[in-house]
Amino acid sequence: MRGIAAAILTAAFLPFSMTALSAPGAWAQTGDGILLELNAAAPSEQGGCRLTVVVTNGLPQGLERAAWQVAIFDAAGVVQSLPVLDFGQLVSGKTKVAMFELQGRPCDQIGRIIVNDVAECRADDGTDMRNPCLTGLATRALTDIEFGI
Repeated sequence: MRGIAAAILTAAFLPFSMTALSAPGAWAQTGDGILLELNAAAPSEQGGCRLTVVVTNGLPQGLERAAWQVAIFDAAGVVQSLPVLDFGQLVSGKTKVAMFELQGRPCDQIGRIIVNDVAECRADDGTDMRNPCLTGLATRALTDIEFGI
């Protein structure tokens, strides 16, 4: 496993905004909480996997910083790494798209990804929001990689 610094991934945000997603289940009905969607997984130029993750902040307040630690499992179900997906600032009611590089891990070697913990979640006023950022979290995947909590 690589060092902690190598495990923290930085989001490369796309230069456009999207409208809110219509998620299945309770999240779509209430719109509260946060929705993380594994939107795409494609080979990167460095031989790893580039994940495109869409996040929608349905909380009533904006977040100064939102970051989740995920567990990457191989096809046999063995944990391979615990990177942090850091989305930075999330405006209330806004959807954001971010790309994360998993270096040295081809997409076809990833069996599933789960949200392991909240690395940081802080409201615009500095309030600790880790509990709402975990208990109010919903996930979905538009890829062959299983994605959940």
